[in-house]
Amino acid sequence: MKPNEGTLDRALRIAVGILLLALTFTHTIGLWGWIGVVPLLTGLIGWCPLYTVLGINTCPMKQAE
Repeated sequence: MKPNEGTLDRALRIAVGILLLALTFTHTIGLWGWIGVVPLLTGLIGWCPLYTVLGINTCPMKQAE
């Protein structure tokens, strides 16, 4: 798995994931807030499977192939 998320992309994913989970834990939103696990995990590992399928790469590092 090659990284395909840039720094800003990763930071936003982590922030959104934490926000959704926090809102879920405080019962502000319902169980659908658990979807926050997805952006949190993809932000932490720096790789998004959907980006791979769509051919998107926000990572500024040039990848050796």
